[in-house]
Amino acid sequence: MTARIPLSAPDITQLEIDAVTAVLRTPHLSLGPELSAFESALTAYHTVPHAVAVSSGTAGLHLALLTLAICEGDEVIIPSFTFIAVANAVLQVRATPIFAEIDPITLNLDPMAVERAITPRTRAILLVHTFGVPADMTTFQALAARHNLFLIEDACEAIGAQFGQPPNARRAGSFGHLAVFGFYPNKQITTGEGGAVLAHDPAHAAHLRSLRNQGRNSTAGGWLDHAEPGYNYRLSEIACALGRIQLSRIEEILTLRHAAAERYHQLLRHIPGLELPPLTLPDRAISWFVYVVRLPHSVNRDQVQATLNRRGIATGRYFAPIHQQPAWLAHPSAAVSLPLTESIARRTLALPFFNRITLDQQQHVADTLHQVIALGR
Repeated sequence: MTARIPLSAPDITQLEIDAVTAVLRTPHLSLGPELSAFESALTAYHTVPHAVAVSSGTAGLHLALLTLAICEGDEVIIPSFTFIAVANAVLQVRATPIFAEIDPITLNLDPMAVERAITPRTRAILLVHTFGVPADMTTFQALAARHNLFLIEDACEAIGAQFGQPPNARRAGSFGHLAVFGFYPNKQITTGEGGAVLAHDPAHAAHLRSLRNQGRNSTAGGWLDHAEPGYNYRLSEIACALGRIQLSRIEEILTLRHAAAERYHQLLRHIPGLELPPLTLPDRAISWFVYVVRLPHSVNRDQVQATLNRRGIATGRYFAPIHQQPAWLAHPSAAVSLPLTESIARRTLALPFFNRITLDQQQHVADTLHQVIALGR
């Protein structure tokens, strides 16, 4: 029997193992030199002056909203076609999430839908670079400036993605007032659990550092002196060492993932009715987080997923719209019509995708998917 093919798998080499082991031989397991080194590497890679490592991408979203003083009575425009943490973070600061429609090609927020959703209570646009495809940052920066709004990038799925024409292209995470990254094991690089927030304003960076460490700051005094209420959103030295080495390998990782996406495109392009993600888009360099196809309208996505699972192939339903999730049905924000989001979400299926996926594994996925779709018509 063919071995089970996972949906994702971290890529850990001896370099990462040695770096983590070295931390265990020091007295610094938190708030030590690896934290500073990882943050410095993130700032250099993104050409942004400040990076604040935190315990997760979700924690980063929460702290970004707090740092920008988003609070009760404010509205934040977000997609529904994304991970639920985006909406949850808005609720955590007692603001109101406003769901807007997505673009049918990039699956990012549609700028025109965002502009229609702006009200006098809107304070921010929380823009997700869905599946590693960078959003149209020129348009969104102009939109935010025109309406005096904060622009927050959720780049948790998009480290290494670029927007703009070379040589002036910039990396996702360098455009917004703040940008959030996540380093869960299914991401392009991992710290196990972890994330980071990038900032241009030194005051924002200082506030982020204080909030992640129980409200301590450089002027508060000792360890038991706190300048403001805060949180334990620190990232350990072990995680930072892992992340530092992973980031040093980012170009190799992105190349492997791009090659895997190209192989899938060749293997799947002849399946009738199957819509593949774009390999290239104008003014964009995609950072391949997942490989998500849209199944033919004539087949049932959940049945396809169940059949693939029985045959040893793991897949993911990226994404079930947030406004249709059981946890959100009773919230007033869920009473919204997003026909494009809902239609696309019913057909999306993420296939196994990771750095070291082999051609044989991808061939097996493609052949099996072809058979299952043919049976389901």
